[in-house]
This record gives sequence, C-alpha cells and structure tokens, in this order.
Amino acid sequence: MRNTTTRKTMNPFTPNPELDLVLVRESAVPPELVYQAYTTPELLEQWFCPRPYKAVDWEIELTPGGAFNSVIVSPEGQRFPGAGCILQAVENKTLIFTNAVTAGFRPAINEGEDAFSFTAIIQLEPSGTGSRYTATVMHADAASKHKHETMGFFDGWNAAFDQLIELMSNHT
Repeated sequence: MRNTTTRKTMNPFTPNPELDLVLVRESAVPPELVYQAYTTPELLEQWFCPRPYKAVDWEIELTPGGAFNSVIVSPEGQRFPGAGCILQAVENKTLIFTNAVTAGFRPAINEGEDAFSFTAIIQLEPSGTGSRYTATVMHADAASKHKHETMGFFDGWNAAFDQLIELMSNHT
C-alpha cells in the first residue's frame, strides 16, 4: 500500500531567528573563488580563523558524509581538534557542513564547556562582478545560539571572511 500522507518540510535554508545566526556579505570576489577558498585545505589554513588563531591539518571530502576536519591552534599553541561532516557540496553555490556528525554520518560527541553542535550553510550567489555570501549557522536550541553569538560569532566570522577576501583578491 502506498503512503499518501503529505508531509510539510521546512526549507533547510530558511533561518529561524530563535535558533540561527546569519551573516550576509557582498564582496568583489566571485563565487567560484569563495567556494575554492572554502574547499581547498591550503587556502583554508590561510583564512578560516581570525588571526592570530590558525586552522591546520585539514581533511576535506566534498561528498555527503565526507570529512570536514581541522585543528584550531591558539596563539599560545593550544590545539583544538574539530571533526565534522559535509552534508552537501554544490560547486560554486552551496557548502553545508556540521559538527553534529562526523565522516560517514557517525554521531559526534561534542564535549567541553564551550561545546555545542551546529550546521553551517554557506550560500554563494553572483552579485555584479563579485558575490553575495550568506552564512547561516543553525543551532539545536536557543542556549547554543546564544553561546555561539556571545563567543564572538559575528566578529569572528566577519574577520575570517575579510581574510578570505584579502587572500582571494590576489587570485582574480
């Protein structure tokens, strides 16, 4: 017997202001170069974290279930490994990754005082000769959103994107 029940689903790109943080930027860097900066380990190491922090030891597999792993290094040399998973990769348009699961969709254990799970949706659209960049970071609950915001989400993601623009402006 066929199931004829219609199920309403939420568009995964529709932000929920109670749970999600959204950053929208315009830049002169075209979408293909922003996408390249997000998906090439050697480039990610140069911009992904606001200086003086660094993101190193990248492992990226651009397929659903693929790894999105790195280690964040503090100015004092403290290392913070981060394991995640690619959920979707549409070249030059969309990159979705999460730390809620790891490669192979294995559920993650996010421990520690500042730990929380999130899913990041990076959307790129042409805008003039550059691009419109929208980063939507979804959280499971309002407390996680608040924690991420007070940790400096907007300052940090803006600074990192400024570094991406600086880096990729040399590639045009």
